Formats: sequence, C-alpha cells, structure tokens
Amino acid sequence: MSREPEPVWAIVGPTASGKSALAVTLAEVFGGSVINADALQLYRELPLLTAQPDAETQARVPHRLYGQCSADQPASAGLWRQWALGEIEHARAAGSRPLLTGGSGLYLRVLSQGLAPIPPLSDQRRAETLALLEQEGAEALHARLASADPETAVKIRPADSQRLQRAWSVLQSSGRGLAAWQRETEPGLPLRWLVLLPEREALRAAVAQRFDAMLTAGALEEVRALAARGLDPTLPALKAVGYRELAAYLAGDISLEEARTRAITATRRYLKRQTTWLRHQVAAKEVRVKVWHAQYSYQLGAEIVTFLRDCR
Repeated sequence: MSREPEPVWAIVGPTASGKSALAVTLAEVFGGSVINADALQLYRELPLLTAQPDAETQARVPHRLYGQCSADQPASAGLWRQWALGEIEHARAAGSRPLLTGGSGLYLRVLSQGLAPIPPLSDQRRAETLALLEQEGAEALHARLASADPETAVKIRPADSQRLQRAWSVLQSSGRGLAAWQRETEPGLPLRWLVLLPEREALRAAVAQRFDAMLTAGALEEVRALAARGLDPTLPALKAVGYRELAAYLAGDISLEEARTRAITATRRYLKRQTTWLRHQVAAKEVRVKVWHAQYSYQLGAEIVTFLRDCR
C-alpha cells in the first residue's frame, strides 16, 4: 500500500510576526522550499511595500510564487491554488519539503478545504446584480433566488447581502445554483499549521518600524513607478496596504507624514483582522496545529525546530 504524503506545513502569523523568517529557518534545517501564500506578494512591482523576501534571502533556499505576475494581470484564489499545487508537487518530486507561508486566509482555505469549480463572474454581471439589489431590496432578491434556486436560498439570510449577491450572480451567469457548484468542490490538501500568534500590542511598534524601513529602502519609488502606469485602481495589486496612502502623497493630496500615519494605521487594522482569523479559524478549529504566542526570534526558531524533530 502506498504511503500518503505528509501534510504540507503552513507557517502563518499576522503581519510582522516573523513567519517568513521562520519559513526560511525551517527550509534550511529540513530541506524545504518556501511557497508564497500571500495574495499581494504575487505581484512583482511592489516587493518592498508587500514585504517580499529580498534577493539575499531568496538565494538561501528555494522561494516560489513571489513576484509571480504583473499588477495588470490580476490573480485569484483559484489561480493561486493551481500554482501552489504545482509547486508542492514539484518540491516533493525533487525531495524537498513544501513550506507554505503568507497571510492570506482565503488562499490557504481554498487549498486546505478545496474549491468549487465556479466559473469567474464578470464585472458586468456583478454590477447588474448590485443594481437589482438596490432597486428591489434584499427581501425581493432573496425571494427571486428562493424561487429559482431554493437549495441555495435556504442557506442564505436575506440580510446577508454579500452572499445573496454572489448566489444570484452565479445563478444568472452559469445557469446553475451555487449549492450545485459547491457539491463539486475539489478535495482539499491536508495542512499542518505552525502559527506565530504574538499579542497584537507587541507587533504595533514592529509595524511602524517596518514601514519606515520600507520607505528608506525605496518603497516610495515603487509606488511612483506603478502609479505612473495609470492602471485600474480596483486591481488587487493596487490594494496593497500603503499604496493608496503613498500615491496620495505623490499626487500632492497629503503630506508624507500623513501618508505614513495612514499607512501604519491601515496595517494595524489588517493585523487585527489577521489575528482574529488565526485565533478563531485556525488555532481554535484546525486539528494539526501548534501555536506559539511570540514573535519570531533565533531562540524561538530553535525551539520550533526541536519540537518538529521530536514529533516527526
């Protein structure tokens, strides 16, 4: 009987917790390849602003899916899943341990839980559904959905406008209900979660220090070059924390100090959302999970290596 492959390690933590440094340490010790699981680190134009590993770090161990695509080529959770599965297979074939790391919960969720093969929705279809919702109201749109797709409608509260819009858009776009598509969800991949979860207050200073280091290293020039391309502001890459704030400074709308303050505040809000997800969706629900309530350090890295060796 063939042996099932070991679960892939997912090294996660809120921004500035040191998860990327931990991934490199584990890759060096256990012979691994670091695979990016951060939605914004996929884009090559903002390596500093999105805190991608620098060239020296990437030279130490294999790094995959960093700077994978251009800002004008939007990625998605489904597309990343395909890329990640390919990189995991490639690493295993080469005798290397695949190590996922990143802060995008949606990406890791579609990998571990699977993904329904729902066709992509057009911006036009989304706009049409939103217009219908605004014109008729949530109760009426829910009634429409209940009549056309009762299996999906029974799972959605009329007040949940976001899920309601998606369900109606999928039905109108594909001719099939969301519940029918979800029955065809592709199998998930077992993950072993290694979580850095320091107290949020301990990371607030680290967030400010890191943003200042980004500015010193040239993040402003990254934003200047990308803004000059005049891309659609709704593209995912342009939603990187700090981009909008620094672009506003370059446009003369606010001072650099104000841009810095806004960017750090936005990063701390993102930190809060990540921490909530890790506590309630990973630490509390996953079976193969180990949590360290500390920021990465050399000492903590050694402790984690010892733990992993002992439990292999």
